[in-house]
Amino acid sequence: MTADRSSPKHRIVLFIFATVAVALALYFYISLMGQRLEPGRPHSNLLNIPVLTLAALLGYLGVRALNAALFDLAFRLRRGYEAPTLVRNIFTLVAFTILFVIVFKYLYADVNLGALFTTSAIFGVIIGLALQDTLGNFFAGISLHADRPFQVGDVIVVGQQKLTGVVVGITWRAIKLRNFQNHILLVSNSVAARESIEVCSRNELNARYVFFGTLYTDSPAKTIHVVREAVRDADNVSERITPIVRIRNLGDFSIEWEIKYWLDDYAKYNDTDALVRQRVWYALRRSGLTFAFPTRTIHVERKAPLRAATAAEGITDRLAAVDIFAPLSPEEIQQLATAAVGHVFAPGETLIRAGDKGSSMFVVHNGRVQVQITENGRQRPVAVLSEGDFFGEMGLFTGEPRTANVIALDETEVLEIGHEAMRRLFETNPSLAESISWTIAERRADLAASSREVSQASIEESAGLLASIKRFFGLR
Repeated sequence: MTADRSSPKHRIVLFIFATVAVALALYFYISLMGQRLEPGRPHSNLLNIPVLTLAALLGYLGVRALNAALFDLAFRLRRGYEAPTLVRNIFTLVAFTILFVIVFKYLYADVNLGALFTTSAIFGVIIGLALQDTLGNFFAGISLHADRPFQVGDVIVVGQQKLTGVVVGITWRAIKLRNFQNHILLVSNSVAARESIEVCSRNELNARYVFFGTLYTDSPAKTIHVVREAVRDADNVSERITPIVRIRNLGDFSIEWEIKYWLDDYAKYNDTDALVRQRVWYALRRSGLTFAFPTRTIHVERKAPLRAATAAEGITDRLAAVDIFAPLSPEEIQQLATAAVGHVFAPGETLIRAGDKGSSMFVVHNGRVQVQITENGRQRPVAVLSEGDFFGEMGLFTGEPRTANVIALDETEVLEIGHEAMRRLFETNPSLAESISWTIAERRADLAASSREVSQASIEESAGLLASIKRFFGLR
């Protein structure tokens, strides 16, 4: 395998070799010429030209080495980011010019540099007029670096045209932006110096606004709570500041809302805005809240839904397949299916949190969820539940707090069985409590143990569960 010639190690070796070669050439030339290079000797000025050339080349290499030491090592270690290219180039130019003037003055002490520069002033004016725009960009770039209003990685918005993108570099001529279509935009330094610039620093929290509207019949307090909890769990929404949900305006046909939230990475604001809107839609739908729309009075003949009976049968069949409800009769299953409430969750949303109080259980009707527990301050997945699986049963039957987090992996529909629905069943059939407690105990028993141990453990756990169920539901 051949070595990569552009690797840092290869470049360092090549730099050292070039420096040593130039230094040896300069040393041998001075040693060879000796006293003939002294001022006043015949042709000394011509003989000093190679000395000036080699010394200038050696000085340039030295300035490059100093540039790397200052900006690649010291600047990066102290500031934590790479020095701008324009600053490095200016440093190299100024340092090399000073070094060249010193060497030139030493070798050609009788040459008047002031007169030389005065003579070239006319040519400088001509060149300056010809390069007016280029020099304007150059000095505007120096001004931007002096003020340092933004850094590489920041998102900026330039001028009335709203040129928006992530800063990827600042050159002699322009600011280089990468917009959110992955296109490169070049904004000249002179234009940027004249225009207003909105800076969204990558090292600070930046806020965004998302708007929506609800009906006047919906509770504002409920809307604030539901939307805030839905937004705060979204990816890239900062956990350091709680999102703010507030009424923006009382419109003609809706309460107009705004959500203010802060982002960890502002460069991803488009995706985050879309995710926040998605979370709001799911949260409002689950909570029975309604998006507002322009109101019109129309008369529509409503026909009975053709699939209502089929949907009810599907819920009944789903609950009949849950082993905890095995002791229930078909009539009791039908009664439970009628009382069940369906909820739809977006991918990544939290269904229940560990430590929360609960008096209901959930059956996965469509989709998948992941069960997570906390270990050493981090979430660890322990199970994935799919259609027909259930969770939260201890909250329904005993009122115990939730012991794990449950997160939706896909768009997931769950059926929630509430405390009131089970209480009505227990009132009409008190013996169900004992049957269900035994079923739960069997499910929780250690399947790896012997049958005798399982039987004994199930009996003891069933007795404890039965007492908890009776206490929670007020049964005798």
